[in-house]
Amino acid sequence: MDFTSKTISNFDQYEHLADIERIVRANRELASIFGVDYIIKPDIIIARVPVSDDEINAEETLLDPAQAIVKYSPLRKKEGSKPILHASISCKWTMRSDRSQNIRTEAMNLIRNRKGHTPHIVAVTAEPLPTRIASLALGTGDLDCVYHIALHELEIAVASNEDQQEMLRNLIDGKRLRDIIDLPFDLAI
Repeated sequence: MDFTSKTISNFDQYEHLADIERIVRANRELASIFGVDYIIKPDIIIARVPVSDDEINAEETLLDPAQAIVKYSPLRKKEGSKPILHASISCKWTMRSDRSQNIRTEAMNLIRNRKGHTPHIVAVTAEPLPTRIASLALGTGDLDCVYHIALHELEIAVASNEDQQEMLRNLIDGKRLRDIIDLPFDLAI
């Protein structure tokens, strides 16, 4: 599959959104009510490709193709299978309130519009102020976590500012902010 197009309608959980967007674009009244930007295009995507029966049965026979079982799981490769969106990663060098709101809106759309499991939804930033990172990291769980590209260096940089240092500690201790090196391990779960 060509993953150069990051449109989420290319993935199993969101393929129905392409039909919705086509219908809305074709109807002016619906377009004026719902808008026409139904399809989210994350900065980075990680996908899981469906697995063939041969791969599933590589070690031992788990599935008999002649039996009518496990017919609906998107993990089992079949004609017309689409990849499964495993993670959506938004990248913002810095945080302003509008940028954090864009990420939150994108996250909520991923959560609300899916048919199937929710992918990992994370953000990556280089924002130097923990209080600004908090505008995105703190909240109701629309994002799994925020990752900083230089968290260790940020800890050193805010050491002389009590307010920033306290906020940074809250974000880290509250499991809302991690170092970028943690991201691959977290996505393995």
